[in-house]
Amino acid sequence: MAETMAAETEFLTYFQAVRLALKEEMELDPSVFLMGEDIRFSIFGPTKDLHLEVGESRVLDTPITESAFVGAAVGAAITGMRPVVEIMFADFMTVCMDQIINQAAKIRFMTGGQVKVPLVIRAPGGMLTSSAAQHSQCLEALFMHIPGLKICVPSGPVDAKGLLKSAIRDDDPVLFFEHKALYFASEEVPTDPQFTVPMGQAAVLREGEDVTVFAVSGMVSSAVSAANSLARDGISAEVIDPRTLVPLDKQALLASVRKTGRLVTVEEGCLTGGVGAEISALVTAEAWSDLKGPVVRVAAKDQPVPFSPVLEAACAPTAQTIAAAVRECVEKNR
Repeated sequence: MAETMAAETEFLTYFQAVRLALKEEMELDPSVFLMGEDIRFSIFGPTKDLHLEVGESRVLDTPITESAFVGAAVGAAITGMRPVVEIMFADFMTVCMDQIINQAAKIRFMTGGQVKVPLVIRAPGGMLTSSAAQHSQCLEALFMHIPGLKICVPSGPVDAKGLLKSAIRDDDPVLFFEHKALYFASEEVPTDPQFTVPMGQAAVLREGEDVTVFAVSGMVSSAVSAANSLARDGISAEVIDPRTLVPLDKQALLASVRKTGRLVTVEEGCLTGGVGAEISALVTAEAWSDLKGPVVRVAAKDQPVPFSPVLEAACAPTAQTIAAAVRECVEKNR
């Protein structure tokens, strides 16, 4: 079902929207089940006590062995189930890189399409309240490098619900990154169980004429705030939320850049080798003649995330640093 705004809506937080998507898909398809560490307790809330509503056998608590239960999920997926695995912190996806990169991403290709891997890995990531270096990373760019994986980065409750349902119904492995700082963001969410958001369709959250701002996940709301403040200074910024990095909506991005002539990318991952680097290369290759100046990248500093609240705040982009980068991009390239 293409993205549509259903008549019936409910005011939900981001984590409640994730929970609703999981519950609805388990009710619609008996092959969908959940696995993860303390998933019935659920420290961030999306799966708390969900086993009481959908059945004990559908929500499985696992030992602290990411490599084992992700491997088990890959096996379940190739035998016809649709597992949804939760990695409690996205940082610990590095523990099961072989299962994700060498197995899940490759099996369909290596079998000539005879074997599918309909697996979703949910992974809360990003900086939040001094979680420190091993619990704060945004690793989307790391996995963009791996063919065979799809990557969702929902920035609000509607997309969290709609994209997660699309991911569960997809026959390829999908990494579903939920930014922890978004869990209590709220908005009206369609209650239609068939509502989905297709992967590969970006959203233009704010139209503008002077510069395109391509913002990812937890940085989207900061980019919109920056655009609103810049408007008071006469700078018209267009904000694009890709919603999925793989597949990427190249057409929406290029159309916006061809209109504005300027591009600023914003992410919470590290600068070097980040999402912005790939987007910059893409736009430079395919819309060079439309650019009025170099692409500007805004990202977290190239360092482990500090524990100190002050230093953590200094590590991540803010609406103010985004606005400053956009203003410099426009003024230098008039």
